[in-house]
Amino acid sequence: MTFCSAAVGGLLALMNGPVDPIAWFVCLAGLLLAHATNNQLNDFTDSALGIDKDDYFRNRYGTHVLEDELLTRQQLLVSIAITGTAALLAGLWLVLRIGSVVLWPWAAGALLLLFYTYPLKKLGLGEIAVLLVWGPLMTGGSYLAAAGTWSTWVACIGTIYALAATTVIFGKHIDKRTFDQEKNVRTLPVRLGSARARYAAIAMLVLPYLAIPLLVALARLPWPSLLAMVALPDAVRAIRVYRRAPPDQCPPDYPSETWPLWYSAFAFVHARNFGLYLLAGLTLAWIVGAPFNAR
Repeated sequence: MTFCSAAVGGLLALMNGPVDPIAWFVCLAGLLLAHATNNQLNDFTDSALGIDKDDYFRNRYGTHVLEDELLTRQQLLVSIAITGTAALLAGLWLVLRIGSVVLWPWAAGALLLLFYTYPLKKLGLGEIAVLLVWGPLMTGGSYLAAAGTWSTWVACIGTIYALAATTVIFGKHIDKRTFDQEKNVRTLPVRLGSARARYAAIAMLVLPYLAIPLLVALARLPWPSLLAMVALPDAVRAIRVYRRAPPDQCPPDYPSETWPLWYSAFAFVHARNFGLYLLAGLTLAWIVGAPFNAR
């Protein structure tokens, strides 16, 4: 999902004029390293706060390097320092190459990365942080790296893709809502309650399919971007799942290795396919020279 956000920004820059491919690649590497840092920091913080303990939801669907004793806390901190420093250096390099305009999205992304797990997630702001990071900051920032200028329209376009990506995190927080409630982790789905949280996710699934045709009509997206609409059946499938309460146990026709992830799994399939079709559409737009106005 991180690659898709950065690739959308890079392709839009490519269609709009000369680009700096080295700067875009450094930006992409920095974003991937920052994402890796956030994932590790999330596990470290939740383990240190006593959240990821025993039979907590996080330990049911994947390996936890601390709780499964694959790494010590010191070793994980070293890994966090390595990926975090590399991401920081990528940002500094971009500042030196492009200028001070890079500072504000870089600083905003760094702050959201550091404070996502605590306190933002506990305050019900984590999902909003994810939308901002995967949307305007990643897509707008990668466009800035490639083109050398900031585009508010590109940031808005990135937010359309980020809506699909955010449903994955939102879905996971719905999946573990009762666990978070017990641990006093007040994510947005905990605060909204199951039904309202599910309908909020449905709204996020619907909005991209309204926004893309509108932006194409306004010439803010090239017409081949409509290829993203091919992912609509995946969105419909996810919407049908979100309309119902989750099953009590793994259904017979559901992959057991994915369980107990439920809402997030269907949202991920949609986000992955939506992102790939959007990238395919933008690539086609670049090949055929479809008009696009990023300013």
